[in-house]
Amino acid sequence: MATLTIRLPDDKHLRLKSLAKRRNISINKLIEEFSTQAIAEFDAETRFRALAANGSVEDGLKALDKLDAHFSA
Repeated sequence: MATLTIRLPDDKHLRLKSLAKRRNISINKLIEEFSTQAIAEFDAETRFRALAANGSVEDGLKALDKLDAHFSA
């Protein structure tokens, strides 16, 4: 496991500390969760871009129309 040292403004550190305390986890665990979420978002975007590069614009727009219809109902 690697160790990472970051510099944060004091006010941001205090807010992260409060957030971690509210979630009943350590700041280390909080940052680990944030990094996991960021990596998952990055991976999803990468997959989406790869699929979009090989996909059909028409099929993509149809899929978006289905999503719009589902969430607006």
